[in-house]
Amino acid sequence: MFGALGRYLRAFGYLITGRIDSARKELSSNPYVIQATYDRIVQEKTARINQYKTAVAQMIAQEEKKLATVRTLSEETKRLEQLKEGAAGKAKSVVDKLKGQGVSMEEIKKNEEYLKCLGAFNDFSATLKEKYDRIAELENDIKQLQGNLGNHKVQMQQLLRDLEKLKEEAAATVADVITAKEEEEISNILAGISEDRSSKELQDMRDLRQESKAKARVSRELAGTDTKRQEAEFLDYASKSASSDEFDKLIGLAAETDKPSAEQAESQRVETRLPEA
Repeated sequence: MFGALGRYLRAFGYLITGRIDSARKELSSNPYVIQATYDRIVQEKTARINQYKTAVAQMIAQEEKKLATVRTLSEETKRLEQLKEGAAGKAKSVVDKLKGQGVSMEEIKKNEEYLKCLGAFNDFSATLKEKYDRIAELENDIKQLQGNLGNHKVQMQQLLRDLEKLKEEAAATVADVITAKEEEEISNILAGISEDRSSKELQDMRDLRQESKAKARVSRELAGTDTKRQEAEFLDYASKSASSDEFDKLIGLAAETDKPSAEQAESQRVETRLPEA
């Protein structure tokens, strides 16, 4: 008993599932549902592409920021190079002056003015190295960013093309579904297997046409119109035939068999002779 009940419940579940699946398929094939589905997909893809655009725009902003930093550092290095050369030039001037005064190299290296120029030169050199290293690092980052941006731009262009193709596919799909449904409906109507309202209306119109033609035929027969028309056709044919025979005789085209024989002519004279008194 429980086994039979279980099979019944499973069968009932299959029935419900089948009906739901059938209804889902029928609803999914509706042109309005298809258009709405494509619209939703297009909206989702458009939103993701916009997010992608935002991310790419941020990468472009980073690239521009790094480029601006490189330009600033490049200007600073020019200034530091000038300061470095100035410190070296002043140190050389101090050394030359002290040498001229007979001061030894050991004393010169301990000279406050010389040490001051040397310290400035070393500071400028260290700062320049830091800035050159930073410029090299930024230029490497910019190179990588530009490569990534190039790839992302290509991908974005492809995504935009795919989006346009999707919009075209949506229109084509809806048109194909509508055309297929109309062709199926017309075929079913012509085959007489359609049970929709349009088929019933078409059949009613066809029946009405046949009924109207039958009524017109009965009316013509009752009014004698058909008989009169046939008589007129017969008279017209006979007239044309007689005229044609007479014309053939006049021009000598009448068949020889049409001429009466001597016996037939004599018989006709006898028949037409008046009776004796």
